[in-house]
Amino acid sequence: MTKQSSNEDRNFDGLAERFQKNIYGGLKGRIRLAVLERDCSESLPIAPFHPNQNKTWRILDAGGGQGQFSLELARAGHELVICDISADMLKIAQDQVEKENLQSCAQLIHCSVQDLDQHLANDQQFDFVICHAVMEWMQNPSELLPLLVKQLKPGGFLSLIFYNVNSLIYKNCLRTNFKKIINKDYKGSAGSLTPINPLKPETVLTWVGGYPLEIVSYSGIRVFHDYIFNEQHRESKPEELLSIELELSRQEPFRSLGRYIHLLMRCNNKSLA
Repeated sequence: MTKQSSNEDRNFDGLAERFQKNIYGGLKGRIRLAVLERDCSESLPIAPFHPNQNKTWRILDAGGGQGQFSLELARAGHELVICDISADMLKIAQDQVEKENLQSCAQLIHCSVQDLDQHLANDQQFDFVICHAVMEWMQNPSELLPLLVKQLKPGGFLSLIFYNVNSLIYKNCLRTNFKKIINKDYKGSAGSLTPINPLKPETVLTWVGGYPLEIVSYSGIRVFHDYIFNEQHRESKPEELLSIELELSRQEPFRSLGRYIHLLMRCNNKSLA
């Protein structure tokens, strides 16, 4: 099959409904959201994670697409900006915003993360920046982190999820696709939902180390789910699997085999100007 091009960032126009079903649909989506909610509830002193908190935060979901995670923050009354290069993905978010009358809380911007500055005032930094599963779809993944840090207020939080190449290596080995491992052939085929640049956790951690970012939570997402190849077995005891995923998502070696890695970080710099 034809490989995806790595010469340009991936746009999910035409694939929004498939993305919605495959990424957030069913048990895999529940696991992803459960890990995120657990990590954020431990460190972010805001509603909805802590309902007694009434401070309003300014939040950016960079490459946020359909807003599955971030719209919950708008529902809690925070000021949310979602940007994405896919009009189709944003249309799903827009429909949900209108359905729930969240227009006063949620602003949707059709642009890339690289062009976001053109749509925001110079002083519009954010208390919380979210960027989930964007880095691996970029032709130059190392360019993303400085763009995100630039939008972050001193003392603010950054939630970063990226696709873990370790999971592809391990899964291909279990499927006896040894040729892929020998050739280091991890990029997805054209039209697939396997990214153009799956990443090594140590590479991203090195990038993070170049900024005044303190890692407050470091988790794997779907550390077991994707290796249970029998669908009936995988779906037979969802609550037990979800519980095990949460229990072991921060423990090695399981964390490093997660399909995704979640880093929740806090900016410790007094000024990023």
